[in-house]
Amino acid sequence: VTAAPSPVDGNYCLTCGSDKTLKLWNPHKGTALRTYQGHGYEVLDAAGSFDNSQLCSCGADKTVALWDVATGQVVRKYRGHAGKVNCVQFNEEATVIVSGSIDSTIRCWDCRSRRPDPIQILDEAKDGVSSVKISDHEILSGSVDGRVRRYDLRAGQLYSDYIGSPITSVCFSKDGQCALAASLDSTLRLLDKETGELLGEYTGHRSTAYRLDCVLSEQDTHVGSASEDGNVYFWDLVEGSLTLSLAVGRGVVQSLAFHPTLPCLLAATEGHVQLWREETFQPEGDDAA
Repeated sequence: VTAAPSPVDGNYCLTCGSDKTLKLWNPHKGTALRTYQGHGYEVLDAAGSFDNSQLCSCGADKTVALWDVATGQVVRKYRGHAGKVNCVQFNEEATVIVSGSIDSTIRCWDCRSRRPDPIQILDEAKDGVSSVKISDHEILSGSVDGRVRRYDLRAGQLYSDYIGSPITSVCFSKDGQCALAASLDSTLRLLDKETGELLGEYTGHRSTAYRLDCVLSEQDTHVGSASEDGNVYFWDLVEGSLTLSLAVGRGVVQSLAFHPTLPCLLAATEGHVQLWREETFQPEGDDAA
């Protein structure tokens, strides 16, 4: 199973993989809480809603699924992508699911309506969409065509920055001023969101073939990346210097996710998810470490 940790909040995490299922865990205890079955092929990404009541997922079966967390049932399946769907995200209110596919499109699906077609299709990418993130009024995407695209939904504007190497993962900084992009030339790049100016480059990890995650720490102090050499790497955001490497396993580390507020990290390799935390860490509302 290739797992994709996705902290719904700090006390749960979500994994998905080649066994066609999603699993909800308490990572602090290592216990599986529920399994969600409904995809026909490998599940490639999943995300939780702000209130933990719903999940969305996508996979190699070209579908996007909306799940009810409590019942474990698929509420709705969205079909329309022409190829496998790499990434999904809810908007802030969990009224819309945004999905990115190998078919070079981003599609926006209305969670509250029964209509089968997307409410919007963004088809500017010239190759597969590998990563999407959403802020309150923006969609950030990375594509195999080597471009980071930012859609300002309020202004109806598209901003595009050319990196050159196929992009595997994008994310917003917590302050909303920057975008971080990881690409297959084993480099992370920090861009000024408004101007596209290159603010920092981070190297030392290995990323040449897989869709690996990049992250920013909860206070925007550090940049992190998964790596194909079994490690997770962290750099000082301002200095650009490598500050930490964690040996996670022998294989490719594909997924990374930070606790939303505390010094705690999830890392996924094939078949395993690891939780890393500072010794002082206490799970919120739960004293069982």
